[in-house]
Amino acid sequence: MDGFTGVKVFSATRAKDREELGEVITRWLRATPNITVVDKVVTQSSDREFHCLTITLFYRDGA
Repeated sequence: MDGFTGVKVFSATRAKDREELGEVITRWLRATPNITVVDKVVTQSSDREFHCLTITLFYRDGA
């Protein structure tokens, strides 16, 4: 992973929120055009009742 200056975590447990997570991330990326994503980690976890999807973006500030 290249050097990074920030981390943004997106997480959802409800099915509808998980379905919309990509759009949430896209809106955030469009709203912060001065960053460059240098890496990402996708994590899934679950138990008997809950399923969690987490997408972590590592980014570098810059013009």
